[in-house]
Amino acid sequence: MALIRPTEAIDSARRTARRTGLGPGRAVALLLLVGLGALVPLLGPSVAVHSTGEATTPDSGVVALLRAALFAALSVQLGEVFVSGLARRLPDAPAGRPGEWAPYAAVVGFAAAATAGELAPHGHGSRSGVLALLEAIAFAVAGLCALSRRPARQLWPLAAIVLAEALRAHPPTEHTPLIGSGLTVVHLTCSALWAGGLLNVLRTLRRWGGSEAGTALLGLYARVAAVLFAGVTATGLCSSLRRLPSESVLDQLTTTAYGRVLLAKVLLVGAVALLALWARTRLRRAADPLTACSPARMEIVTLGVVVAVSGLLTALPLPIKG
Repeated sequence: MALIRPTEAIDSARRTARRTGLGPGRAVALLLLVGLGALVPLLGPSVAVHSTGEATTPDSGVVALLRAALFAALSVQLGEVFVSGLARRLPDAPAGRPGEWAPYAAVVGFAAAATAGELAPHGHGSRSGVLALLEAIAFAVAGLCALSRRPARQLWPLAAIVLAEALRAHPPTEHTPLIGSGLTVVHLTCSALWAGGLLNVLRTLRRWGGSEAGTALLGLYARVAAVLFAGVTATGLCSSLRRLPSESVLDQLTTTAYGRVLLAKVLLVGAVALLALWARTRLRRAADPLTACSPARMEIVTLGVVVAVSGLLTALPLPIKG
């Protein structure tokens, strides 16, 4: 049996790290970021309701964390399908692709949806519980599709998850629930494609290196992201106006837990928009267009915080309309 030299072992490890797109240092950094991000939904409810006179349920932090995990899993899976479609439009795209995260995301989404259903009032026997169970099943199906020869088939179960989440967020007792559900469908889809798409574009660029195809892929994503940002902004504004009392919107942004977290989310999205504009400017004017990856990396970290804050938002009491 031939002996493996130390230098050969090191080269092999490096090649493996390039294939997976995640070295040991980056893996540790990613775990730290995920851990810090988890503190936002876990500790957020008690911080948000401080001095408002409102109360949260004992498991509101866990529920917020589960919803954030569900949103993140959905974003990763939709993002992979989205970027794979963009890459196929490039005639000179390298054959290499980063390792798929979709199957792992499906496991996270399945666990988050199933647990959220258990924590719903009356468990899986309630409307929210049934919708959570449907989401868990859809995540399982999406995971199987991700492992198949046609991973694009994930789109159908992922669309079912978006629809179920929209129906869960707007029960029949709400005023015009179908309008609210329609806004949530568009908002959640655009948000997931925006965040998940950027994550997978950056992973693909790392796999491809400094190729011209990488620049083309980033530019193609940037054009679509502008439309996604418009969809997120418009539907988010409409949804917020529907839920906040129209006569005291500005006051509710600082005196209610929901308003405070919503204001924080708006500020974060504004920061993301500035980072996206910075990246787009570098992409167009810099001598090396791939220097746009630096602000894009900051953008994806900020988008991760936005996902955590979105999960927190779903676990807070809505302002009472007069």
